[in-house]
Amino acid sequence: MIEKLKNDMVLAMKNQDKERLTVIRMVKSAIDLEHIDKKRELNDELFLDVINKQIKMRRDSLVEFEKANRTDLVEKTQKELAILEEYLPEQLSREEVVEAIEKLFEQIKPESQKDMGKVMKEASATLKGKADMKEVSTIIKDKLQ
Repeated sequence: MIEKLKNDMVLAMKNQDKERLTVIRMVKSAIDLEHIDKKRELNDELFLDVINKQIKMRRDSLVEFEKANRTDLVEKTQKELAILEEYLPEQLSREEVVEAIEKLFEQIKPESQKDMGKVMKEASATLKGKADMKEVSTIIKDKLQ
C-alpha cells in the first residue's frame, strides 16, 4: 500500500495533478510522523490507520464547513475525501457489517451496555479498515439496548 502511494505521488507529479499530489503528500507526511514519533513499523496496518484518521478529520471538517456555509471548503474537502477513500480496502455493506456484528454477539454474548468495550474490541479487530467504525459503534449500541 505504501508503494502504491509512492507510485501515485510520482504519477500525480507527472500529470501535474496538484490536488491529488497535495493529499498524497499529506498522507505520506502523516505516515512518516507516526512511524518516527510512535516508532511503529511501516506496514499496511499503519497505512490504514493514517488513512482512516485523515478521513475522519476531513469528515469532521466537512460538518463544520457546512455549518459555516463555506461551499468552497466543502467542495475542496469532498475532493480530498474521494482521493483518500481510494486507498481504503473495499468497504463492507451495511448488511455485511450487521452480519459480522451478529456473529460477534453470538461469540461474546454481551448482557448489557457494560459489555460495549468487549464487543467494540473484537469488532475493531475484525472490521477495522473494512467498515466505518462510527457506524459499527452505532449498530452495536442499538443492539445492546
